[in-house]
Amino acid sequence: MPLAPNLMEILARARADLRMGVPVVLSGEGGQGALVLAAETATEDRLALLRAAEGDLDLVLTARRAATLKARVYDGDLARVALPRDADLDWVRNIADPADDLSMPMKGPLKERRGGDVALHRLAIGLAKSARLLPAALVLPLEAPMGVAMRENLTLVDGVAAAPSMLLLSNLDHVVSARVPLETTENARLHIYRPADGSEEHYAVEVGRPDRHKPVLARLHSACFTGDVLGSLKCDCGPQLHAALARMGEEGAGVLLYLNQEGRGIGLANKMRAYALQDQGFDTVQANHRLGFEDDERDFRLAAEILRRMGFNAVRLLTNNPNKLAMMERSGIAVAERVPLKVGKTAFNAHYLATKAAKSGHLL
Repeated sequence: MPLAPNLMEILARARADLRMGVPVVLSGEGGQGALVLAAETATEDRLALLRAAEGDLDLVLTARRAATLKARVYDGDLARVALPRDADLDWVRNIADPADDLSMPMKGPLKERRGGDVALHRLAIGLAKSARLLPAALVLPLEAPMGVAMRENLTLVDGVAAAPSMLLLSNLDHVVSARVPLETTENARLHIYRPADGSEEHYAVEVGRPDRHKPVLARLHSACFTGDVLGSLKCDCGPQLHAALARMGEEGAGVLLYLNQEGRGIGLANKMRAYALQDQGFDTVQANHRLGFEDDERDFRLAAEILRRMGFNAVRLLTNNPNKLAMMERSGIAVAERVPLKVGKTAFNAHYLATKAAKSGHLL
């Protein structure tokens, strides 16, 4: 049926459903399946229906979040916490969200499950992350996933096919380019790239007409609404953005990729949650871990693909992050030179920058 959605489009639907608080159904090996509801967007009514159904209802967390809760991790990168009989929505959210960890340090006792196949539980966490939600999901095992999906009119995802698919980079379509004169250079063009999986668009600012046969001066800049738009003093993102464009204007050529991976890939809402945790005394890495995320959730294969689409295979990279050099090389883009970009230090971000240097290896 050519009009029916393919797997990539079904995954996009599933992400949208989870963001709205609608459950999705995952099918697994041997006819087994799972009903999945994002902890962040769950409602009392839907939680009650899941608790009334047959089967063991679990709250699935990442190992990072489980470590904060002192929950035992039996499944490598995730933990399955059995819902107590009296657990309500407040209990679920208090376990999933670290906002009140300091004021309510005793979250347990928690009962963790072990044994069995956790492939669908892992996929549930992956979907929550890619939907820019807290990485926590309510998961109920199902004996007849297709029947439940049809009866309840829920999105059905082939979990066996989806798991490897989610690791692949979505195709990028070049949508349009247009001249946009900038303060730093009047000779600039903005290119828009749209992922085929329905996720956020990404942008490339091309300054001048860079020689495709030479390493191009390039900056991989992740979106930062607070720094780039509001002028936040908590990070150095805004000054780095403007300094990179100024350097390209001075040299007469360059490419700045503006990647919509806010908050190191966790989204603006979760970034603000991390900021709130920083106000409680945690550094940027600790805050991410307490939320259940890794230090950095960004995918720089996007940048490599856009550069290739633009005709570049080598860069002079404007960055203080040596990990970006390695990621470009692994993605097939040669790095001829690292160009330092040391700007934007303030009294408000000194600890943040020190943490980036100490824990993420930034060369500051």
